Amino acid sequence: MIVCIAEKPSVAKEIAKVLGANTSHDGYMEGNGYQVTWTFGHLCTLKEPQDYCEQWKRWSLGSLPMIPPRFGIKLIDNQGYEKQFKTIERLMQAADSIINCGDAGQEGELIQRWVMQKARAKCPVQRLWVSSLTEEAIREAFAQLKPQDEYQSLYEAGLCRAIGDWLLGMNATRLYTLRFRRDPKQVLSIGRVQTPTLAMIVKRYFEIKDFKPEKYWILSTLYRGVTFNSTKGKIKDPKDFKDLSALKEKEFEVTSVEQKAGTEAPPRLFDLTSLQVECNKKYSFSADDTLKYIQSLYEKKLTTYPRVDTTFLSDDIYAKCPAILQGIRPYAPLIQPLMGKKLKKSKKVFDSSKVTDHHAIIPTGTDPSTVSISLDEKRVYDMVARRFIAVFYPDCKFSTTTVLGEVEKVEFKATGKQILEEGWRTVFGGKSESSENSENAENSDKEQTLPAFEKGEHGPHEPSLTEKQTTPPKPYTEATLLRAMETAGKTVEDEELRDALKANGIGRPSTRAAIIETLYKRNYISKVRKSLEPTPMGIALVGVIQEELLKSAELTGQWEKKLRDIEAHKYSAAQFIEELKAMTVQVVQQVMSDGTRTMQY
Repeated sequence: MIVCIAEKPSVAKEIAKVLGANTSHDGYMEGNGYQVTWTFGHLCTLKEPQDYCEQWKRWSLGSLPMIPPRFGIKLIDNQGYEKQFKTIERLMQAADSIINCGDAGQEGELIQRWVMQKARAKCPVQRLWVSSLTEEAIREAFAQLKPQDEYQSLYEAGLCRAIGDWLLGMNATRLYTLRFRRDPKQVLSIGRVQTPTLAMIVKRYFEIKDFKPEKYWILSTLYRGVTFNSTKGKIKDPKDFKDLSALKEKEFEVTSVEQKAGTEAPPRLFDLTSLQVECNKKYSFSADDTLKYIQSLYEKKLTTYPRVDTTFLSDDIYAKCPAILQGIRPYAPLIQPLMGKKLKKSKKVFDSSKVTDHHAIIPTGTDPSTVSISLDEKRVYDMVARRFIAVFYPDCKFSTTTVLGEVEKVEFKATGKQILEEGWRTVFGGKSESSENSENAENSDKEQTLPAFEKGEHGPHEPSLTEKQTTPPKPYTEATLLRAMETAGKTVEDEELRDALKANGIGRPSTRAAIIETLYKRNYISKVRKSLEPTPMGIALVGVIQEELLKSAELTGQWEKKLRDIEAHKYSAAQFIEELKAMTVQVVQQVMSDGTRTMQY
């Protein structure tokens, strides 16, 4: 008998249907030589301190650092989990072979491996790797099963991540709680990704709080209904332009008119982070809510695997795209112009070298009108579908007009943009959907259409000197925090540069939402409208942490890079664990030896 184990009952149901395992039993489906069972996500976890050593049960500074000689796993204490595990264990011990059908990613690999280890499975194991739950995708994946050994590095990376979180979380949480808490019942939670994320929010809070605005002036003039700004930019001292009336007495002369044609490519396809960013901006969805909605759409076979960090598709997906487009019937009016001709194939969309485990999030081609989904799921699906359709549309064509003028040797400039051919913007109602390019819209030239100007023309104008002041950085929203986590705190607008920094981002796309939720639950941050602010407790905790290893996003990003290198066979898992142990010892020694630190809140 071949035992297939999925990560959720809903996924197991789809797999069983394809395999013909149609007979229901308590905890599994059977038929056609297969038994299909499931976990409920994590059934197993790393052992707790007291499982290794009785004296570690009591929180004591004297027992730190806690470093087990060998890490072990145990079943999570839950009656339903224990019952399901007994079923899994019985099936696996009698199996001829096992097919690991866990979610195709680092976390999914870890979940299933731990269950198989705990069940003492001895038979050969193969790995199913599937990016969507349509019948066609599942059949295709079963035709391409691979030995589980080929995914060993994926498991090792997941295991190292879990051990790293245990070592740092268990030791640092006890250390800081025992050293700095005021309430005997209070726990000061420290986490490998959680704490650097909190530190970024606290840092931004103080940048805003300590910001000292500075005055500056902008010299501009109104000519033929168009505002021209001085090319000098910000003026620190307005004395040079006190006598605007003298400037007004002279005519404004156009010295240059330049038109330049340009194109704008469609917005990138979504990875999980960009989808969470867009949903937070457009609908104020939390990162966690967006993950729930897109996970549900995946399980309902409407979209592909969501926990991804690439915006590209592998080249082999191109041949499937016409069928996918035809399947999403509610968008027929937008798809019709694409039919009957060869679809555009852009390197910004199709590039196998940019795809590792999974490709970008796209529709599966299942007609969404045939599936029951909530209003919020419809909104998320609509964003995914329109992005997918847009990449096959032509680039948007526009012309940029730059007009230079002069008065009394003072140069002024006005810029206008005119859409010539909407191209992909048609998919979004003629608007620029990609907020990736508009986060700093207030600092960019407005899209205005200028009247016709001719070089040498001149006439009266209305100069003005407007007093302004510098503004502080904006508080983080969930959208901007997700971007900061992705780039380890660096502010990056350029998509290609952002892609390069992803390897050093903190957290995984699938875990960032949970990290933000944890900060809320620990009462370290709160939401004021859409802005994230640290609580007094959050500020105090970051203030007392002096170890950069614990709160630096950049250093944490370097650890994340090593985890990705382990997955790619470029770094030793054993070496990573030894470094983690050394880091844990170092943190404990530093905090214990510093008797001057106190936590103010």
